[in-house]
Amino acid sequence: MPGEVIDRPNPQPLPSHIEDHVLSLAVKLDKAKLDPSISKGLQEFRRAANYIAAAMIFLHDNVVLERDLTFDDIKPRLLGHWGTCPGLTLVYSHLNLLASVHDQDIIYVVGPGHGAPAILASLWLEGSLERFYPQYSRTKQGLHNLITKFSTPTGFPSHINAETPGAIHEGGELGYALSVAYGAVMDRPDLVVACIVGDGESETGPTATAWHAAKYIDPKESGAVIPIVHVNGFKISERTIYGCMDDKEMATLFTGYGYQPRFVEDLEDIDGDLGASMQWALGEIYRIQKAARSGEPIMKPRWPVLILRTPKGWSGPKKVHGEIVEGSFHAHQVPLMAAKKDDEELNQLREWLLSYKPSELFTKDGSVAEDILKIIPRDDSKKLGQQIDTYGSHAELKLPDWKSFGAKKGGQASCMKVCGEMLDQIFLDNPHSIRVFSPDELVSNKLDAVFKHTGRNFQWDEFSNGQGGRVIEILSEHTCQGFMQGYTLTGRTALFPSYESFLGIIHTMMVQYSKFNKMARETTWRKDISSINYIETSTWTRQEHNGFSHQNPSFIGAVLNLKPTAARVYLPPDANTFLSTLAHCLRSKNYVNLMVGSKQPQPVFLSPEEAESHCRAGASVWKFASTDAGLNPDIVLVGIGAELTFEVIEAAAMLRKKAPHIRVRVINVTDLMVLGLEGSHPHALSHNDFNALFTPDKPIHFNYHGYANELKGLLFGRPNLDRITIEAYDEEGSTTTPLDMMLRNRVSRWHVIDAALKGAAVGNEKVRLDMHELRSNNSHELKKVSEYIMKMGKDPDDAYDTPNFASGERTHRDVGYAD
Repeated sequence: MPGEVIDRPNPQPLPSHIEDHVLSLAVKLDKAKLDPSISKGLQEFRRAANYIAAAMIFLHDNVVLERDLTFDDIKPRLLGHWGTCPGLTLVYSHLNLLASVHDQDIIYVVGPGHGAPAILASLWLEGSLERFYPQYSRTKQGLHNLITKFSTPTGFPSHINAETPGAIHEGGELGYALSVAYGAVMDRPDLVVACIVGDGESETGPTATAWHAAKYIDPKESGAVIPIVHVNGFKISERTIYGCMDDKEMATLFTGYGYQPRFVEDLEDIDGDLGASMQWALGEIYRIQKAARSGEPIMKPRWPVLILRTPKGWSGPKKVHGEIVEGSFHAHQVPLMAAKKDDEELNQLREWLLSYKPSELFTKDGSVAEDILKIIPRDDSKKLGQQIDTYGSHAELKLPDWKSFGAKKGGQASCMKVCGEMLDQIFLDNPHSIRVFSPDELVSNKLDAVFKHTGRNFQWDEFSNGQGGRVIEILSEHTCQGFMQGYTLTGRTALFPSYESFLGIIHTMMVQYSKFNKMARETTWRKDISSINYIETSTWTRQEHNGFSHQNPSFIGAVLNLKPTAARVYLPPDANTFLSTLAHCLRSKNYVNLMVGSKQPQPVFLSPEEAESHCRAGASVWKFASTDAGLNPDIVLVGIGAELTFEVIEAAAMLRKKAPHIRVRVINVTDLMVLGLEGSHPHALSHNDFNALFTPDKPIHFNYHGYANELKGLLFGRPNLDRITIEAYDEEGSTTTPLDMMLRNRVSRWHVIDAALKGAAVGNEKVRLDMHELRSNNSHELKKVSEYIMKMGKDPDDAYDTPNFASGERTHRDVGYAD
């Protein structure tokens, strides 16, 4: 069966069966009567930007067509996306005008990130590229450099990224532009973000949810977003959903989302139509904000949304070899792929580029025509490419001394509860520069102490409207991530707590962000930003009540795969180490911080001072649980993760009774990156330090919270790896008991004891002599405990009592309720 055949350009949607009266939901406006010089400036800006964008895709030389075009002028590789560019330059020109007329701070978030040629061209015209990259000056040579180097190893890449001035969104993976835009305006009352969302991107799940983001914007304290839905009708090779929806369907959809839709679709007078629509949208924003800031807020305000209908590849080739291009999916990428070898296509390219009349747009020295400059803000700080919030407005947090929230050594405490207490104080001390974004799990994750002095910021809820809450909870991990990215990249600090098993939902989104941040660090002009901070709790070890679906630590591996300049993974074993870690992460800059910990009561093994020292080292010998403080061990037992470390502690205590002749060194690793090969990560232990901690030659057994392959990857290259054994989460789970989860994944105290016996027997004759009997008894005890759990449906009552190595006694511990 043949593929889809488009028989006419820019096909309109078929009429729906919705009644015509719903069209009254769409805003009707008189077109703007633009000053002739402004109208000319808008048109010439757009012609110039479209010319440069097209030239960037094709031209290797002769960039302003000073002579006839030849095959030698064409790049050897044609890379880029043309189809979205005309719509992006159209919006850019009008945002320039809006910023100029109203002296308004505007950030332009571009969802169709593959439209980089349009944005780079516009940045060149306004002088922002020259500000950050002198080689792209507004001269003939600067324009030559921009056009000829695009999509080459020495120029800008084909997608918008951190090297693009004004950008706060990596334009590769689709779906996140809108949530990033809304995150950016939070706590920025004077900021407007214009966010263009392509109709292809609109088909993604994250975008569908992000339309609700306006419901979390308090106009008293925050700025506003002007969403612009660019409906050009086509994806790579097919029509879009929105492109097949008529105005009645679109009006009812966006009215239901809570917006006032305004259609911009008069192709005969697009400047008058878009100009009036932009002015209206900004006026509506000012009206809503004025009401909120004067004490008379509008409940459920209907924010503006513009629905822009223009042809894909507008102003490009109409047809190529008889095939419709403009107004079809054929305009998506490079319309004239054979322009370097086909005479017909070369002639079409010449005609296309000359249609913009470049001789009227650029002076002889290559600078910009005067009429274009009239619509560009004269104040550099108002230019879209030089908004300070996009690259240099980081606000340092005022952080309390975390030790004042510390738990008493020897007691028990929930890591999350003590962190909630500290966060409460941080919110009080930083009322406009930190937020928590969470998927409706804050109370379940026992961080509810944050609500002592703040609340949720859900503006459509009468019980949280207008109260300045620091917490946003929405059951969309993608939206939380987008909010966090926008908020962080514009200078503030965010925290994303989540059930462990569901952070993986935003795996690729986090990777896209990390790529953006990597390239940002390689520029000379982007300043430091706060790290993005994840708290992973409700971990698999205590999701025995929710079952197998809730048991998944794979996000650890996702972070480990990042560049070592970014990746930071911490598994604090108790409340004080978690407090120390959280304080460190909130102070840090430019990292992706992942903190993994327990929300249920855990033994407090270390005092605040000991915890600080332990966290600074990243790993240390726990002398209190070791034989002779860890001297001359037969076996090294390593716990990584709160519950996994407890099983190691319990095994060490049991071994003192069952096999007192075994010499044990107990180590806890709280900073996972210390295990990497020397030089592989800034935190990686040197060979000497590794051997001093783990011994040069004794058997080592790791009891690890994540997947075993993660540790194997970190340890790869260390000498004598054959002495290392690892037990970790092994994809075994169900609705069961906490201890049974340990048993099923072979990380229980009995499994640690078995590994210790086998390891110690290598160098200790006494252990070797009794090993078979000791292992048999240990295996029998494991079997009896498992049978008890299966029969009684619960763990033994003393299963989580904490051993006291000094007295030999045990302290009862409440293991915590399933929630």
